[in-house]
This record gives sequence, structure tokens and C-alpha cells, in this order.
Amino acid sequence: MPTFTITADNNITAFESEARVLANTPPDGFEVIATTKKEFDKATANWPIARYAEVWNSFAGVPPFGEIQPVKKFTDRKTAATRIWKTIQVLAEDLLRGNIRDTEAPHAPALAPKKAKPSKQATAKEAAPTAREGSKKAIVLKMMARKGGAILTDIMATTGWQAHTVRGFMAGTLKKAGMAVESSKSEAGERIYRLAK
Repeated sequence: MPTFTITADNNITAFESEARVLANTPPDGFEVIATTKKEFDKATANWPIARYAEVWNSFAGVPPFGEIQPVKKFTDRKTAATRIWKTIQVLAEDLLRGNIRDTEAPHAPALAPKKAKPSKQATAKEAAPTAREGSKKAIVLKMMARKGGAILTDIMATTGWQAHTVRGFMAGTLKKAGMAVESSKSEAGERIYRLAK
């Protein structure tokens, strides 16, 4: 049964089991560990009402939560906890799909990425793109670095993303990270993405 964790900075992760949670516990630990809605309610009962909106807004609009809109506040804890719990079930579905899919790349825990906050200009060292080993970003970058590049349908099959999510990743995430992406079509009409040299 999937187990969800939330860190103090609102990073939500779905793990296959509690044993996987223990194996991947960060040095600061997890603020919330829940396998059921009841455990989630109990673990978040002491949160200020504004914290629910922070958690919700940290994944609103970010794949795989593209349709979710940010909120200013929730009217009550019960509604907030129910909406968050229901929404993060998408992570468990992604995790299950990843376990079923036969792929050469290792499966990373499904994450609800933390939304970037506006900040000062990055230095050249900070601007260098990085990807956590085993993450979907790292897997896609590795695929794109191959001699022939990566075919759209292969990226979709490996990550479980839909075509519009892949396009958003190429045009948004990678370009914002300063990476040049080349897009072309093969003779068979398949869309191919490569990292520009």
C-alpha cells in the first residue's frame, strides 16, 4: 500500500511501502508519514489552516497536477485535508504505473515538485542544470543525450507523461534551466528531441 510523506518544506513523495520510507528518510526526517486518510488527518491536525494552502499551492499546476489551480485559503481543515489527500493519490497511481512498466531506467519515487519562488539572479555555478539521479528529469536527459535523441512516444512510455506534459517539460523546465533543446521529425513522422551540442 502506498505511503505518502511530507517534509517541512512541503515536498510530497509517494513510496511503495513504509519500508521504502525508512530506507529513504532524509537527515531532517519527514513531518508527515501516512498510508491512510485517517493517518494523514491525524498527522496534519495541528497544522495552521494556512499550511494546507501552502501544501496545495506547492503542487498546483505542476505535472502531474496540471489542472489544479492555486487557492488563497481553505475554509476548514477537513475540506483541505480531504482535497489534498484525494489529489496526491495521483502520485500513487504514477508509482504503480512505474512499477508495472518494464523500463531499463530505475524508478524514482513519485514527487510533487516544490514550486519555485522568485529569487535573485542565479550565479553561473547555480545556473548549471542538475537532476537527481533516477528522477524522471535525469532519465529524460539521458535519453535525449543518446546519438539519435529521444522519440516522444518513448519518453511518454518511460515517464508515464502525456504528450502535452513532455512538450511542457521541453519548453518550460529544460529551457528555463538554460538547456538548448532541438526538436525534429523522423522520416516516419515521429517527434524527436535532442540536447543541442
